[in-house]
Amino acid sequence: MPQQKDLAKNSFAIYFNQHKWLYFMIIPGAIYFILFKYAPMFGLVMAFQQYSPFKGILGSKFVGFLHFKTFFTGSDFWMLLRNTLWLSFLSIIFYFPAPIILALLLNEMKNQIFKRTIQTLIYVPHFISWVIVASITYTLFNTTDGAVNQALQILSGKVVNFLGLPEYFRPMIIGQQMWKETGYGTIIYLAALSGIDAELYEAARVDGAGRWRMMWYITLPALKPTIVIMLILRVGGILSTGYEQIFLMRNALNVSVAEVFDTYVYMRGLVNAQYSYSTAAGLFKSLVSMILVLTANWTAKKAGETGIY
Repeated sequence: MPQQKDLAKNSFAIYFNQHKWLYFMIIPGAIYFILFKYAPMFGLVMAFQQYSPFKGILGSKFVGFLHFKTFFTGSDFWMLLRNTLWLSFLSIIFYFPAPIILALLLNEMKNQIFKRTIQTLIYVPHFISWVIVASITYTLFNTTDGAVNQALQILSGKVVNFLGLPEYFRPMIIGQQMWKETGYGTIIYLAALSGIDAELYEAARVDGAGRWRMMWYITLPALKPTIVIMLILRVGGILSTGYEQIFLMRNALNVSVAEVFDTYVYMRGLVNAQYSYSTAAGLFKSLVSMILVLTANWTAKKAGETGIY
């Protein structure tokens, strides 16, 4: 046994010496995660305390699961869960397939100059901040001088309050996501498509297969592992709808459908200074997200697909 341990140590030392520069490259990323991801997790203790900024985490009184009980039994919980799940469901149905479809269409383009021009143009919205996107949306859809409402007034004589009516909030959020992120989301799928052996397409052409058959029997099966991994990650983020976009688009008129977990934690924690209560709500969201990722990964592996790990 001691000889085996010494042999294992020597093997690791040799391996480390051969790849030491790779280990050194890990250091900045490891420091980032330790400082900004793991160290702040100590603050989760506040969820079980009646936290006071004057007493600090170490001096505040422990109250157990009181804040969780208040959160789960309150009327806000079901409203938040309903609004968050609706947005996530619509995002999975409409936004998730959009980059896949666009990547397949780009992959069919034969003119490389035209293809690269289109790719560049559809990547641009990703680099526009949500503040600018919200401003553009307001400029287009406001009831006073918005271009959309001016056109509606000319055609029908009516004006629609797209920004205030609750029934238009969810379609507008999904539309913004698709416009801003669909193009950039094609990158990972185009990378997967570039790894497909060109000889498979040549053999299919020899057998008389058209573009649709090659897409169905070659391209989509090659994309399936990537799609599964991205879907697992998306399922894990079902309760994370994004704070900035929702916060910028919510107002007093549509708050009944616009309030989600992310904005609720901000409003209760930072605006109303209910630190322990908001920490409990955020911890619940994070735990559910972790369970969903693990469950989706387990299901994918049971179905014979490649999971995240």
